[in-house]
Amino acid sequence: MEPLKLLPAFQDYIWGGTRLRDEYGKPCDLERIAESWELSCHPAGESVIMNSVYKGQTLKSYLEQDWAARVGEGAARLSAFPVMVKLIDARQDLSVQVHPDDRYARVHEKGENGKTECWYVMDCDEGAALALGFNRELTKDEFRRAIKQGTVLDCMQLVPVKKGDVFFIEAGTLHAIGAGILIAEIQQSSNLTYRVYDYDRVGADGKPRELHIEKAVDVTKTWPAPPRRNIPLTDYQGYSVALLADCPYFTVTELHITEGAAFPASGGRSYTHLLCTDGEAALVYDNGVALPVVKGDSLFLPANFGAYSLRGKHCTFLCTQTLPR
Repeated sequence: MEPLKLLPAFQDYIWGGTRLRDEYGKPCDLERIAESWELSCHPAGESVIMNSVYKGQTLKSYLEQDWAARVGEGAARLSAFPVMVKLIDARQDLSVQVHPDDRYARVHEKGENGKTECWYVMDCDEGAALALGFNRELTKDEFRRAIKQGTVLDCMQLVPVKKGDVFFIEAGTLHAIGAGILIAEIQQSSNLTYRVYDYDRVGADGKPRELHIEKAVDVTKTWPAPPRRNIPLTDYQGYSVALLADCPYFTVTELHITEGAAFPASGGRSYTHLLCTDGEAALVYDNGVALPVVKGDSLFLPANFGAYSLRGKHCTFLCTQTLPR
């Protein structure tokens, strides 16, 4: 059994840049690469397997052939793969937006999932900032009025960011990624967004992009959101681990490899997704077979995969799983 290298699906939204191609080697001919969906079974953009006997298959097709054994106990209870991992290159400010929770989405959006997400700042320009939640508690009427008057950003917390910052964004939290930020986003598998302000920009059709004011007012938590998370590191021989997020949909850890790290088989508990965010390494498995891994690579290990190790110097991975609860 081989680790599966994934080809992402690409999105060319108007605010995107070129860093994912220029710095991370993403094979895409689009003028802009706003997002690369590194781990995705969502119909709006599915990851494709690039190696092994499954080369050319979508990840979704591969998982459906042996669902429980490949996704693991944590996700097997669900009817669809629960997680999406994206890289987001914000060359311009993203819209001010909010995502509903599962309950609201399944009633109002034909069974779509809600969206809780985690942001990991991979890099940013000097002075870059994002907007997260409110700077004071508002009533729903005050929020609606701020949207209509175009002053909603004045009511939000503006948070300067630096490389390595982590934010956990629960469904219902108003937010906007600022220009000059490169983010890895781990989220529920959903493409559902309610946009409330978009700087009066127009889309490719020359028309203003759609706003979703009443639905946004319905779902938004109109009080201050938690600030960035303080993430403690645990050091081991040859590597360190930081727990970035842990919720029913996903558990995310950052692995910083200074020499090497060995990991046991998951015992069927969960798949593992490894995204290399910096450096170079080798994933060693099956008694010595080595797969080279470089910055930007996205690997999927099914839940029935065996023990493996990561060997390298000063390389970083984001590890995503859906663990049993």
